Amino acid sequence: LYDKDYYLWLEEISQLLQDGKWLELDIENLVDEISAMSKSQKRAVYSNLKIILLHLLKYKYQPEKRSNSWLSTIEEHRQRLQEIFEDSPSLSNYFLEIYSAGKCYHDARRLAAKETSLAMDAFPSESPFTPEEILNPEYLPDS
Repeated sequence: LYDKDYYLWLEEISQLLQDGKWLELDIENLVDEISAMSKSQKRAVYSNLKIILLHLLKYKYQPEKRSNSWLSTIEEHRQRLQEIFEDSPSLSNYFLEIYSAGKCYHDARRLAAKETSLAMDAFPSESPFTPEEILNPEYLPDS
């Protein structure tokens, strides 16, 4: 059923769990799905952080092209992260982990260079924004 009708499989698994029919559960696929859900949540944190960083960089280093669209994007992705943290507070630790690792900023920096046509070295090699600034709905960088 898992490979033929995913939605129906989910409904069946949900019912089996509610009924306490542990021996009838499709454990192998259930474990895979739970693992995939965890990875998906982490990807969402990474993706939202990268988009915020990208737009903060553009806002800071291309002030002449600032737009309401950039502001809206920053706000939307901050809200998405806040919703994720409200649902799963432990993911705020993951946010700090990926922020500290620098890969997310590096990816955002590369995208910013491509989108702005500025050289990579126009942007600092390490994030000029703190985790608190990134999440602060009132924060916007000065030029």
